[in-house]
Parts: sequence; structure tokens; C-alpha cells
Amino acid sequence: MRIESEKKLFTSDDINKMYDAGILGTDDRVELLDGEILLMNPGRKHAACADRANAFFTEALGRRAIVSIQNPVVIDIYNEPKPDVLILKYRDDFYASIDRTAEDVLLVIEISDTTLAIDQKRKLPHYAASGISELWIEDLRHDLLLVHREPVGHDYTTCLTFRRGDSVSPLAFPDVAIKVSDLLG
Repeated sequence: MRIESEKKLFTSDDINKMYDAGILGTDDRVELLDGEILLMNPGRKHAACADRANAFFTEALGRRAIVSIQNPVVIDIYNEPKPDVLILKYRDDFYASIDRTAEDVLLVIEISDTTLAIDQKRKLPHYAASGISELWIEDLRHDLLLVHREPVGHDYTTCLTFRRGDSVSPLAFPDVAIKVSDLLG
């Protein structure tokens, strides 16, 4: 007799219950993708890039938006990624009263030193399908900034590659120019 195994998919509620029960601690870096709990282990270079983006975007945007570092965005019950940087619509309560959802996101930035395949093949389709208008991927291995815009279905129709020496402006803030070399370090 052959028995097929069944995969248990986790939901956002399951993750919250794991934190409440102490199964996951506040220092545990996990995100939910396709019902799977993925461990996140950013290295020094990755962390420095996140801090750099935080500094540059906070300075450039002031209170026009909220710069959120490695916090979750709820896509659906099976997907709650924790992008490295979220640029969110400004709210006086800084999202204390509601979850951050795709509707609140102006820009997602993923920093990829060892996670480029996950960011492009697993996260990007969810960001596009949820209507997030712009995704930047800092490809640290190839020293590039990959900019994805105009979501249609599970992909983006515009994909641009920027290098050191280039500058780029987020769609939501065309008056803000960010140097690629500042982001990549």
C-alpha cells in the first residue's frame, strides 16, 4: 500500500500563534512564503545595505512616507514576506492599528546576496500579483540594481537594470534620485 505524504501549509495566523506560544521568539527571523516558513539569515553586507537604504530613503522622503526595515507585508493568508525595505504610505499611527498590506506599499526593496533566486522566482510573482507597483532587487553578487515596474498578473512588464554611476527615482517619488552606488555600498 502506497501512502502519499501531505504537506501542512502554514498561515499568517499560525505564525502569530507560534510567536504567542513562544515557539518562535522575537529574535527569530522568519517569513511566510507559499505556506512555508523560511528562515532568514542576513549577513553583515546584507544588513549594511538595509541600513544604508534606510538612511538614504529616510533622509530623502522625510515624513512623506514610512521607511520600514525587515517588517512583514500581508499579501494573503499564506504569504507574509518580510522585505528588506518597505516604503509605505504615510500614516500618523505608523501602522500600529492595522497590518501593512500591498495597498499600503509604494516600493519594495529586496537585498540579494544569496537569495536572488528566491527573490525573483518566489517573491516577485506575489508582489506583482498583489499589485505592488514597484520592486527593486539589489543584486549584490553582480553589483546591480534590478528595477521591476508595472505589474501584470504574476510579473512586471518593465524590468530595468541599473549599475554603479546610475541614479534611479521611485515611481511614487520622481523628485527623489537615489544613487545606485549609495545602495550597493
